[in-house]
Amino acid sequence: MNIPTQNDNASTPRVPVIAIHGGAGTISAGTTTPEQAAAYHEALRHIVATAQAALLQGASALDATCLAVELLEDCPLFNAGHGAVFTHEETHELDAAVMDGATLAAGAVAGVCHVRRPVRLARAVLEDGAHVLLAGAGAEAFARERGLEMVEPSYFSTEARRQQLHRVRDTGRVVVDHEGAAMTHAPLDEDRKFGTVGAVALDMHGHLAAATSTGGMTNKRVGRIGDSPLIGAGTYADDATAAVSCTGSGEMFIRIAAAHDLCARMAYAGATLEAAARTVVMESLSAIGGTGGLIAVDRHGNLALPFNTEGMYRAHAHGRETPKTAIFA
Repeated sequence: MNIPTQNDNASTPRVPVIAIHGGAGTISAGTTTPEQAAAYHEALRHIVATAQAALLQGASALDATCLAVELLEDCPLFNAGHGAVFTHEETHELDAAVMDGATLAAGAVAGVCHVRRPVRLARAVLEDGAHVLLAGAGAEAFARERGLEMVEPSYFSTEARRQQLHRVRDTGRVVVDHEGAAMTHAPLDEDRKFGTVGAVALDMHGHLAAATSTGGMTNKRVGRIGDSPLIGAGTYADDATAAVSCTGSGEMFIRIAAAHDLCARMAYAGATLEAAARTVVMESLSAIGGTGGLIAVDRHGNLALPFNTEGMYRAHAHGRETPKTAIFA
């Protein structure tokens, strides 16, 4: 999606851009009711508009992406924070990452089960600067040291997710949040199908940032870590190229280092954002059987939102324009 190229002069205020996603996968247009679709659109619209307003008031790209992902984590419709999917052992393990394109500073957490908003913990890891990725008990100890809000694991649970686990567990499969609609006995009803969440932004100062958060895969083995908290796989940002947040079959995104590969194609091969994004999703990812999509914004404010599945929950806003939301192609 090409937007008129913005002036590269660092002293010239940029027109801010924000994009968010709520997961990609087998989202069937044929079984989604108008009421369900309306709920998805309204949630996406509210969240992207809130982040858009922050950017227009001068917020940094890092602040805006973290704000958007916090709101996505708080919404029980999405597989992040409250409403996260269950592991095989009927527990929750949440992952998140943030990256600042201006400095290449990054923070990530994996396997946390008491931190209410994992993206805030990832931001704290970034700001601390001693490490990039913390996991499990060590990550939660750091969260307590930083005074972040802690909750009982039951906070993340919803009955819809529990029933989803029970349906999937009987099959012996591990599935991404949207995949169930393709099964004969769908483990996901349409009103329960949300996935990994993420946000990318360009701020008025010309800086980029990305943030991603997830509950992982339904019926996953305890200790499994996907692409979301891995810098360069599911999350990446560099002011010289783009900010990227991915969603889908995490193992496949890890294998192709999807988020960094997009930026590398721009930096080393001179590819446009749109061309690089399409190559990563439609060629590299598809070639190894991976499914999903990504959202990306470059330093000129161009957007790319490709996916190789039936749908991807997404929304974006440019400057003061009315936010746009979409689910299907």
